[in-house]
Amino acid sequence: MPYAIGVDVGGTNIKTAAVSQTGDLLYLAEQRTTDARADWASHIHGHIARIEAEQRGPATWVGIAAPGLAAPDGRSIAWMQGRMDAIQDLDWTDYLGAVKIVPVLNDAHAALLGEVWRGAAAGCANVVMLTLGTGVGGAALVDGHLLRGHIGRAGHVGHICLDPRAAPDITGTPGSLEDAIGDCTIRARTGGRFDSTEALVTAHLTGDQDATEVWLRAVQHLGCGIVSLINVLDPEVVILGGGIIKAGPALFAPLQEIVDRHEWRPTGSAARIVAAGLGEIAGAVGAAYHALSVNDAV
Repeated sequence: MPYAIGVDVGGTNIKTAAVSQTGDLLYLAEQRTTDARADWASHIHGHIARIEAEQRGPATWVGIAAPGLAAPDGRSIAWMQGRMDAIQDLDWTDYLGAVKIVPVLNDAHAALLGEVWRGAAAGCANVVMLTLGTGVGGAALVDGHLLRGHIGRAGHVGHICLDPRAAPDITGTPGSLEDAIGDCTIRARTGGRFDSTEALVTAHLTGDQDATEVWLRAVQHLGCGIVSLINVLDPEVVILGGGIIKAGPALFAPLQEIVDRHEWRPTGSAARIVAAGLGEIAGAVGAAYHALSVNDAV
């Protein structure tokens, strides 16, 4: 049976999914890695070989997702932000000796495609996704088209400005959404009390008033950021992924109140705010779907 492999390359893990042409999950694997300069390509090559052995035959299609900006021809990652240099500019079609094109795209873009194909936004044509973890990533689908932008920056929703008077973030954006809610600033936002958003939420739920103030302020920023994105992109669905969604009602209840208060609804229609349906495998599934799409198999 023809099948596709999607590989999602992260800083500490490689997630690989084998899926049928219709999106049924056939096999899922995860491998921890180290950020050694020379290891990445061989790690991934070996990972694909093991999946193919498990499936008792070579994959018909392979797709790659990774951090950074994809090259204009979609065959490599052109800019990797100083990480995993060994796979920057690597042409995966050539490296794997593949007959069909092995397309490459940004990991957040891949996660959105996975969610639209088989996840929380299945069948939707206008979707925004935010991935909330150490930082804030994201992607957008508008009228059925993944937004890539002029150089591939489209979807970096964590770097929208919420406070022009605040300090700049890692991209130079003052008062960004990422700095308002990402784990990267949690110690600064809590006066050193907490090392993770998970710990902050736990304290909030046990009645710690200082933790509650910090948490609800972050959710307020997130809600305002989402409302701004709704005004710009007009999505049917806003998907939230990443570790923060483990907060469950502690996140979604106050967030929905904020969006209800501020969302512009000229026809009475509201964008749905939902948790990612595929969890951590969204990027791998999306990479497989992208391979099928580029090769006209879906």
